[in-house]
Amino acid sequence: MIKHYETIMIITPILSDEKAKETAKEYENFFIEKNGKIVYQEHWGLKKLAYPIQKKQSGCYHLFEFLLSSNLVSDLELKLRQDERILRFITVRLDKYGIEYAERRRKKILKNDKKL
Repeated sequence: MIKHYETIMIITPILSDEKAKETAKEYENFFIEKNGKIVYQEHWGLKKLAYPIQKKQSGCYHLFEFLLSSNLVSDLELKLRQDERILRFITVRLDKYGIEYAERRRKKILKNDKKL
């Protein structure tokens, strides 16, 4: 059964911004291979962490909002756990309120981008 999910991953700051985006592209390809659909993705860039993770003070954040079969989410999380470039990640299944919030957030971002 296909469900709506959101994953935020923190990529190690050792990689350049370009390499971090390439890492995110690998996961984008993973969704395509597994017949998932990416609804939205956003590269937040380098941010300071609230506490050190693996002796790193910062990390490169990337958000994916996607539709994927529920039995394939464990494959995604296994891939994320095994990837040394990923410091942390969280995957959340969005309910109807989460989906509404994500849509409002996307519209707000698009509206702000048009003003610039």
